[in-house]
Amino acid sequence: MDLRELSIKLADHEVEGVGFESFLIDSDEQEVLQVVVEGNDELPVFVTRTDEQILCISFLFNKTEVKDGAAAEVNEKMLELNVPVPLSAFSIIADKYAIFGALSVDSSFDDIAHELVTLSDNAIDALEAFEPFLQ
Repeated sequence: MDLRELSIKLADHEVEGVGFESFLIDSDEQEVLQVVVEGNDELPVFVTRTDEQILCISFLFNKTEVKDGAAAEVNEKMLELNVPVPLSAFSIIADKYAIFGALSVDSSFDDIAHELVTLSDNAIDALEAFEPFLQ
């Protein structure tokens, strides 16, 4: 499923009573779909597609937002949370901490929509877990 088709389908879809808004971001490098899961406007999910996978990423906070001397604790906490957080993993992308999930390009629309809601929920939970380490 391409990102334009995904955007159209999300507009009329709900998962667990939650709806979506999506915006296609066209760039010369790669097409990206920004998805806002209802109730979580602050942490949008960015969706990209390659030949092998659909990647869903939500940026949590910048490195500059971490309290002085707490970066090692943040990194350790992310490693600890990588296993128990369902369908998601943590990463550092440039100067931002992120949570992400990947799906097969053959995933069903329902699986993709479920991943978006799960990732959005996990992003909120992660931000709460890291709050003590942030300025």
